Amino acid sequence: MQRTALYEAHLQAGGRMIEFADWEMPVQYAGIIQEVQAVRQQWGMFDVSHMARAYFRGGDALAFLSRLVPSDLSKVAPMMGQYTVLTNERGGVVDDVIIYQIAMDEYLMVFNAANRQKDLNWFTHWLGAWQMKVSIDDQTEQTVMLAVQGPEATARLSAILGAPLEGTPRFGARFVEWDGVRLFAARTGYTGEDGFELIAPAEVGTRLWRTLLEAGATPCGLGARDVLRVEAGLHLYGHELTDETNPIEAGLGWLVSDRLSYLGAEVIQQVKQSGPSRKLMGVRLQERGVPREGYPVLIEGQQVGTLTSGVYSPTLEQGIGMAYLPVEYAKAGTPCAVEIRGKAVPAIVSTRRFLKS
Repeated sequence: MQRTALYEAHLQAGGRMIEFADWEMPVQYAGIIQEVQAVRQQWGMFDVSHMARAYFRGGDALAFLSRLVPSDLSKVAPMMGQYTVLTNERGGVVDDVIIYQIAMDEYLMVFNAANRQKDLNWFTHWLGAWQMKVSIDDQTEQTVMLAVQGPEATARLSAILGAPLEGTPRFGARFVEWDGVRLFAARTGYTGEDGFELIAPAEVGTRLWRTLLEAGATPCGLGARDVLRVEAGLHLYGHELTDETNPIEAGLGWLVSDRLSYLGAEVIQQVKQSGPSRKLMGVRLQERGVPREGYPVLIEGQQVGTLTSGVYSPTLEQGIGMAYLPVEYAKAGTPCAVEIRGKAVPAIVSTRRFLKS
């Protein structure tokens, strides 16, 4: 099992460690509810160094990446990022990623920890098949990545790093000099709150973590991160996204361009034109209960779907989840139920914008 450069710092902060995607990671510190509240109300920080980070360099970098994703990367400006998905020949999702343009022939991709080797193999396969001039530099183990999130995050980071981060647009990125080290800072996150994700050399990771801790950031674990992303209606690979999931049915049609030069384009365009047979929707419990992944979603006593994710939301003070539902039931306001330990708990279909609906 792998450990990030911050492993000892997590233990010192009281982190309870678990195995996740072959990494030993903190699931919580003081408690999931307290950590969720800290991110929603002040600011918190996460070690997300287990996420994979690779640079694509060379004259064919843009052309190569453009054949792997449905988004139009030619529209991504320097030091900006694009959330998108890697697709396969069947129109399914290999992974969801963020691609940043660092320079004309250099791109940084952040992808999921559980898919690191799978994705690297995918890139190598197509690089050989297409005979393109691109080098792939996996920097996952040479760097750390911290997510600093919450309504106070940007102002706090600006003061700590001595950089005016407030002017950075959403999905914008910049390099910041801090304590003699160059940090990559992107205004991205996985919580539904404002904030930045920082990438730094592994050897300064602990120093950066402790600086943020001493400045008052609440350390947060994977448990809070999952609750926050479900509250924000965000996808998780292996749950809302799989190799068999079409991005249109996943509600990701907004990132699909009209190009036909990427893997699975014809299948995806066909679904986009004809409409999917199912849609990813939110589900809100109307009574007490904690929905979990795999629980059946019922309408008039019949199972019509299965929760892909489910949590108790401290912010909303109710159980919430996501599920793929047939289009005839995929309408906000439709009464339903979630089967929890043999009991049908009343619920309602909603959009995935739990925090704003």
